Amino acid sequence: MRIAKQDIPVKINVPGAVARQKTDFGSAAGYGMIGGEYFSLGAGTDIAPLLQGLQGDMCQAPHWGYVLQGELTVTYANGSHETIMGGDLFYWPPGHSVKVGKDAEVVLFSPQHEHGEVIDHMLKKMAG
Repeated sequence: MRIAKQDIPVKINVPGAVARQKTDFGSAAGYGMIGGEYFSLGAGTDIAPLLQGLQGDMCQAPHWGYVLQGELTVTYANGSHETIMGGDLFYWPPGHSVKVGKDAEVVLFSPQHEHGEVIDHMLKKMAG
């Protein structure tokens, strides 16, 4: 699920301050500690080959985040696609893959155990 800044409901709007809040933006229930992650990704990067061998050949960690710049296309387990662009907040449920359309800077918040397992798997794939 992606949401552009202008589509996030305004809760406070006073001189000098605007606060926007999207509620029900994915559940962290059942997960332990959350890690904060910063990714710099080059255009054309496709993590799908690195996810092969995981359940459904997809990342099974949920992520909440913000795209600082760039463009990513997320493919979900049900086959749907979504384009996430600079300025968007997002929630990616378990069962997704990512391809980078334009150089991107992305901040993620993920369950550290689950995403750690995915990152370790990717590192093993890259090592051959």
